[in-house]
Amino acid sequence: QVQLVESGGGLVQAGDSLKLSCAASGHTFSSYRLGWFRQAPGKEREFVAAINWNSGAPTYYADSVKGRFTISRDNAKNTVFLQMNSLKPEDTAVYYCAAARIGSNYSAWGQGTQVTVSS
Repeated sequence: QVQLVESGGGLVQAGDSLKLSCAASGHTFSSYRLGWFRQAPGKEREFVAAINWNSGAPTYYADSVKGRFTISRDNAKNTVFLQMNSLKPEDTAVYYCAAARIGSNYSAWGQGTQVTVSS
């Protein structure tokens, strides 16, 4: 069973950076895609970024974070990262890590980590 545990959230000011981590376990992820999603209060959960685990490419980004956020993975540590730079108040949300077999929907989710960006 796939288990995902996020960490690294916190309270920062606009313009600051944060790096989220997602520790993955319980499966071999060579044929998986790992992604980050976020949900702000009163809003639907939205896609942020994704990466193919095996090759590390391609990567996918939502238009709202392109150029500011970078997704990467460390195969040896079974960890996916989301480097977030130039944070804006509208980036405030609970950030979730998710896993999907390539070609399928996301089926495993972490518990989320809160990111709050003050203006």
